[in-house]
Amino acid sequence: MKHVLLVTALLGLAACDADVSVKHDTTKEKVAIAGDGQGQVKFDLPFASGNIKLPAGMMSDANFDIDGVKMYPGATVTGFNLNAEDGKSLVEIGFDAPAEPAAVRGYFLDQFKAKGIEAAAAGEGINGTSKDGDKFAMRFAPNGGGTRGTVTIDGRPKN
Repeated sequence: MKHVLLVTALLGLAACDADVSVKHDTTKEKVAIAGDGQGQVKFDLPFASGNIKLPAGMMSDANFDIDGVKMYPGATVTGFNLNAEDGKSLVEIGFDAPAEPAAVRGYFLDQFKAKGIEAAAAGEGINGTSKDGDKFAMRFAPNGGGTRGTVTIDGRPKN
């Protein structure tokens, strides 16, 4: 999975309110990007760093998938972090879903099975491996009448 491309694409869409500084030291290949549910995004790239404000609704309407498995219907992204360095990446995505944790977990398990993705229940969450070998973990917790969830995708090389 090319997580860096996904988040970099978000940055490209956010030209409306940006504070960017250009860096002259491009010898490091480290990328850090973090965003919250209000659309505030901080980034630190080899060639630039700064803050941007995504257009209203972009975070809540964000669309992601793991090998074709989409976000739970009606869920909203509440934040994300991406850290990548030297071909290794770690992505964390937070979301709120409008159903109880068991229903959200069941939805993802069913979807992964339908797409042929290795995934299994692990406690209150799910652990799996994407088709390109990245490990992922999903955790679900009650949040009022819905679910607060997290997805962690580990794209670091396997030893």
